Amino acid sequence: MAFRAVHAQWGTVFAHLPDLGCGQAWEAVWKRRPAAPLTCDECDHPMHGKVSRNGLRFFAHAPGAPNCALALETLAHHLLKLELANAARDAGAHAEMEARGPDGAWRADVLASDPGGTWRTALEAQLAPITAAAITDRTDRMHADGVGSIWFSDRPQPPWLGVVPSVRLARADDGRGLVVAEGLVKFRQRSDGSYADKFLGSYWEPIPATLTQFLSWAFAGAIRPHRPRYADGMIWSAPAYIAEHEDAADRFERIHAALDRPRERWLRSPKRAEEEENRRKERISRQEEIARKNAASRAEALAQAAAAEQAAHGTAEGARWRERNARRPAVREAIALLARDYNVTADVGWSGGRRYAHGVPLFDGYGLIAVFDPWPPDVRGEAFLLLAGTLLLFPTQGSLRYFEAAVRRQPAGGYRTDFAYAQEVPGHDRAQQ
Repeated sequence: MAFRAVHAQWGTVFAHLPDLGCGQAWEAVWKRRPAAPLTCDECDHPMHGKVSRNGLRFFAHAPGAPNCALALETLAHHLLKLELANAARDAGAHAEMEARGPDGAWRADVLASDPGGTWRTALEAQLAPITAAAITDRTDRMHADGVGSIWFSDRPQPPWLGVVPSVRLARADDGRGLVVAEGLVKFRQRSDGSYADKFLGSYWEPIPATLTQFLSWAFAGAIRPHRPRYADGMIWSAPAYIAEHEDAADRFERIHAALDRPRERWLRSPKRAEEEENRRKERISRQEEIARKNAASRAEALAQAAAAEQAAHGTAEGARWRERNARRPAVREAIALLARDYNVTADVGWSGGRRYAHGVPLFDGYGLIAVFDPWPPDVRGEAFLLLAGTLLLFPTQGSLRYFEAAVRRQPAGGYRTDFAYAQEVPGHDRAQQ
C-alpha cells in the first residue's frame, strides 16, 4: 500500500490530498470501470485506489506484484508517514510523500521543504528494526544530496535513537496527535557545590512539545541536533542551551586540567580517540551480530512451524482445530482485514498451540503471514521468536492495548500490530480451543 502512484495522463497523484495533487477528485481513481491507469513509481506494477474501513485512502498493488518496498510497508508505517506529512504542512513547510532522490539513491517517507526552496529535510518513519550502520548510511546518502533528515519512531526504546538526528514519538494523553516523548531537551545546571560538582550534576531536561511544534522549531533553526560531550547519543536542543552546555564543559575541562594535567593530556590524546573509535566499532559490531543471530533463530522457528503445519495438514485433529477457529467471527474479520488493508489472501492454519502463544496462525500461499490474538503470558521461547517479526492481529483496540501492556518481553523495534474492529471479547473463545 502507498499514498503515491503515477497516473498515465496526470502524472504523480497523492491519495492523501483532497484533489490528488492534480486537481482531480478521488472518485476519478477509485472504483472506476475500466480501472484508472495507475502504476507504482517504485516497481511500475499496476495499482488501484482503496479505502480502509476507517476511511483511510491509499493505493494498493494489483495481484502479482513483485517484492516492491512500498508493497511491503505496514499500515502503521503509512499512518505515521501521513501524520508526519500533515504536521510538516501545519508547520509551514511543503510536504511530498514517498519522494525519490536523484537516480533513486534514496527515498524519503516525507520530503519537507521551504516554499522558497532554501532547504529540504527528509522525515523518516522507522518502525522496523534497523542497525546503526544502516541508518547512518541512509542518512549520509541523503546528506550528500543536500537533504537533511530526522528519524521518528513511536516504538519503545528504538536502539538507533540518538545515532542520527532522531526523536521518539508518543500519542498525546487525549489520544489526538503525536508528541515528542524522547530526544528534545534543555540544559540544566545545579546551583549547589563546586563548579566541577555542578557540571557533573547537570542534566538534560525533556521539553514537552507536539510533533507540529517540534517541526516548526526544527525548520526555523530554533532547535538543532547536538552530540553533547560526556554523553552518549544525539539530542535536539536550542542553540542557547547547546552553547551553555559547551561553555560549561569548557570551564569544567579547564578546572579538571589544572587538577589533573596527566589525565587531561590522556583525554585529549590520539590514543584515547583511537580507543573510543574501537569501542564504537565493537558496539556496532555486537549490535549487528545480535541482529544476525536473531534472524537465524527466527528462521529456524519459522522452519519448525512450517514442518508442524505440514504434519498436521489433512489430519482429523488438524481439521477439527482449523474448522473450529475458522468459524470464529473475529478470525473471519482478521482474514478480511488482511485482504482489505494488506492485499493478502490468508486462511487459518492446521496447527496452533504454544509456538503461537495460543493465538491462531494465518497462512498465505508462501507461509505464516499473521497470528491472531496471542496470549501475552505465553509470548516466550519459540513463540517470542515467531511473533517478534510477524504481524499480530487483535479483535479490538482494547485487546491490542492489553497485549502491549501485559507482554513481558519486547523485541527491538517493538511488535507489528493491528486490530480488526470485531465485537468478540478478547480471550472469550480461547478456553474452548
